[in-house]
Parts: sequence; C-alpha cells; structure tokens
Amino acid sequence: MSTATPGTAGPDTRRRRGAIRRLRVRLAFWSRSLLLRVVILTLFFTTVVMVGVGFVLQSQITSKLLEDKTNAALAELTNDVAVVQQGIAGVDSDQTSLRDALARVRDSLGSVTTAAGGSGQNSAGTFEPVILSIGPGADPGYDLGAVDDVPDALLERVAAGGIATQYTTVSRGGSSVPALVVGSPAAQAATASFGLFLIFPLTGEQSTVAVVQNTLLLGGVVLVVALTFIAALVAYQAVGPVRRAALVARRLAGGDLAERMPVKGPIELTTMATSFNGMADAIRAQIRQLEEFGKLQRRFTSDVSHELRTPVTTVRMAADLLHSSRDELPPHLGRSTELLVDELDRFESLLADLLEISRHDAGMAELAAEPMDVRAVVRQTCDGVRSIAAKVGVELRLVMPDHPVVADIDYRRVERILRNLIHNAIDHAEGRPVEIELAAGTRAIAITVTDRGVGLRPGEASLVFNRFWRADPSRQRQTGGTGLGLAISLEDARLHGGWLQASGVLGVGARFRLTLPREKGMLIDSSPLPLRLPGDDGPDTGSADDDKDPAEALVSDQAYGVDEVVR
Repeated sequence: MSTATPGTAGPDTRRRRGAIRRLRVRLAFWSRSLLLRVVILTLFFTTVVMVGVGFVLQSQITSKLLEDKTNAALAELTNDVAVVQQGIAGVDSDQTSLRDALARVRDSLGSVTTAAGGSGQNSAGTFEPVILSIGPGADPGYDLGAVDDVPDALLERVAAGGIATQYTTVSRGGSSVPALVVGSPAAQAATASFGLFLIFPLTGEQSTVAVVQNTLLLGGVVLVVALTFIAALVAYQAVGPVRRAALVARRLAGGDLAERMPVKGPIELTTMATSFNGMADAIRAQIRQLEEFGKLQRRFTSDVSHELRTPVTTVRMAADLLHSSRDELPPHLGRSTELLVDELDRFESLLADLLEISRHDAGMAELAAEPMDVRAVVRQTCDGVRSIAAKVGVELRLVMPDHPVVADIDYRRVERILRNLIHNAIDHAEGRPVEIELAAGTRAIAITVTDRGVGLRPGEASLVFNRFWRADPSRQRQTGGTGLGLAISLEDARLHGGWLQASGVLGVGARFRLTLPREKGMLIDSSPLPLRLPGDDGPDTGSADDDKDPAEALVSDQAYGVDEVVR
C-alpha cells in the first residue's frame, strides 16, 4: 500500500490564474467588439492630436508674447537711455552731484510708462529702472534700484558695451515672479560709466498664457468628447447591420432555418443581405439533405443490425454445436471451429454496439440512474479487465478516496464507459502501468484513466471519440473492440449530463477524464480532477468534448490513498 495526494494550487497561483482569466476576458471582448475598438481608438488618437496641437499653439502664442514684450522693452530702453544721457549732461563730476542727478533721472523713469517711439503704441508695460556703475573702476556708490535683480551675466554683457536681454525670476511681495531684464550702456561721466537696466515683470503675460492654456484644455476636452460621441454614433450606424446579420446567423445556428435578413437600405447593405439570404437558403437545403441522409443512414444501420440478429443467432447455435464437439473433429477442423466462435463473438459485439449507437442517434437511449457508491463500479470494472491486463503485462493502479463516493449514475453505462477507457489504455500503454483515479467534489465526481504509452499527437484529442477512428490503423488491438466503444462512451457521458474528455502528448501518454454530476440533472462547470498529464508543461492538446478549463476548486478536503493495486 502507498498513498498519493493530488496536486492542489496555492492561493497565489489561484489569484494569478484568476487575474489572467479576467485579462483574457477583457482582451477577448476588445478583439470581438468593433464598436468598442472604434470608440477607444478615436478617443486615443484624438487625445494625442489635441495634446500635440495644444502644445504647438501654446508654444507659438507664448513665443509671440515674449517676442513682442522684448521688442517693446528694447524700444523703451532706447528711449530711456536718451533720457539718462540728457539728465546727467552738464552735471558736476563730483560724486554727490552726479548721484543726485542719477536719482532724479531714475525717479522720472519709474514714474511713467513710456510708449515705444513715443507714439502711444506697443506699450512695454510697467517696469522698474536700475542704474549701475559699470566697467573698470565701477563704484557701487552710484548704484540705484533693485541691484540684486540684475543677473551677473547680463551685467557683464552690458559692461562690455552691448545691449542685452535676459529672462529671470525676481522676488515681489514675498513670491517669485518671472521677469524680463534689458540693459544697455547709458552714459559716460568723467569719473564713471553707467548702465541702464529695466526690469519688466511678466505677470500679465503669465496670466495671458494661463488663460490660453485653460482655453485650449477646455476646448480640447470638449472636442475629444464630441469626436468620440460622433465616432461612436457613426460606428453604431455602421455596425448595426452587422449586428443584425449576427443575430440572424445566431438564430439560424439555433435551428430557425427560416430566419432571413431584411433587404433594405443602402446598396452595400442590400447586397450583403441578399448574399446572406442566399447563403442561408443554400445552408438550409444542405442541412435538410444531410438530415434526410442521416435518417436513412440510421434507419439502415438499425434495420441491418436487427435483421442480422436472427441469422447470427442461427449461426451461433450451429457454431456452438460444432465447438462443443471439436474434440471429435480433426485438428484442423477443431481449430476452425474455435476461430469461427471467436469471430462470431466479435461480430455479435459489433452488432450490439451498432444497435446501441442507433438508439443514441434516434434519441431512444434512457438513463436508469440511481444513487450508488461509484467506488464499487470502478473496482468491479477493474476486476473484470484484470485478466486482459495481466495477459499483456500491464499493471492497473487504482487510486480512490477512503470514504464512499455516492452519485446518481446508471451502473451499466458507467461500467461500459470505464471498461472501454481501460481497454483503450491497455492497448496503448506499451506495457507500462495504467492509473485509474476517482475523486469527488461538491457537485461532480471525476474518473481519470491515464497511460504512459504512445500518447496523442496535436489535434488527435478531438478525433478519438469519432466512430471507427484509429490513430494507428496498423496497431493490433489487445482487447478486441469494434471501433465504436469510445463513441458510445461519449454518448453515455452526455446522457448523464457530464463530459468525457481526452488529453495527451506524443511519447508521454494520454489521459481520459469522465466527469459526472453527483445528482441527476445537476449542472456542472468544472471537474475535481485535472485533464493535463502530470509533468506536462507544454500546451494541452485540447478536449474532445468540452473546451472549458477544468478548475480544481471543487475538490473537497479529503484524504486520498491507493485503495488497491490490481495485478
């Protein structure tokens, strides 16, 4: 005896899976919704364009304001330099007289706002004049005004004899404000040289730029919203006919073959509607032909199966009579009777399977479900195939809970499903062990049959339940079989309201999972056991009957163990 614990995902793993699943849902909705994509892309590109246009407009307006401000300030500076020169002309060269004259000139400049050229146009605005002693031997005793607000770099350029401008920040009223400072050499006295500097606060321009910025922002938001609404309206008008076509197609897929699209509207829509309706007519005719063919095929299969029962019974009686007397026959005739009986067994099995699949096709199969311990069904099925497994050297490992697993099942059908799955696993196990595991959740029970044999190629998991399908036609069956076992098993699982699924990797093995509701009529959306093989990190080959991602959340907290090993 040994114990085995099924793998369970931790909280972090489940949260990551949940986040990935939600992201996939949103991405899938994005990829499927044309209207959503048009609206979001319009919103995105409109926002990008408006941000770019707003940035360019604001930059141009700001540059133009500063350019006009600079030109007006330079005109004002030229005019004021002449005033300074006139103000100190003829003044005595002693420091006191010269300083008093400079102070009078500065006061006269600071008391008015002069227009460029004296014409009253292109006003430079308010400013604060500063007079500084410049050049070699500069005397700070002549400095007048806000000396600290004049940048050193600007002072050096003016001292070198040039007219200069510079943007800076000055402190006014306890706060920093942007300002434009212009300077020029103003006058030359006997004892010193002087430079005139005008400080223009840019608070007005700053307010203008803020108004422009707010206007652009508000206009951009309004324009983006308006364009998004217009795009949504246009997209809705364009997508509307497509949605109507999708609705009609959905109704057609649901079986309403008389549904058609109305032929009206623009030429493009009427052309699409006409083509769609023509396609629907062709599909309806083809479906009716296939239905008639299917009915004939099912009737033929059922009739042939029933008609063959009587002659096969007669042949069986004769074969049994010969087989019972085989010891009295020559050796070659005795061997022939044994072969005859074996082939009759296979033929009767094929007839039984054909009759069963005919009942499923005709919708005549009935479910005789009753509550029972599923462990007993699994154990008895394994006992029934013990001799076949031992004959080919395959070990059957049975893993089941230690407590009863009760579910509403049809014993005969579930036993047939398990027998077919185990036979299939033995045929493909390549002599390696086959594991049968049973698990129970709150709403469902699951049984997996796993072999470590040849496995499945990509895409074969969707084919294994097809009638008479074989992955390798040259492979010899160790357990007999008619090619209908897995197809009948799939129908039996559906009759229970459950799933029968397959997964595998070439060279690694294959796993078949049967998931059934614990109560008759109960809906299930996940399985207590995983479909992916342990150690398989590659992509799943898919499910043969259901494309849901089976969750492991329904596994109840219970102890699992190897109930027994069938040898």
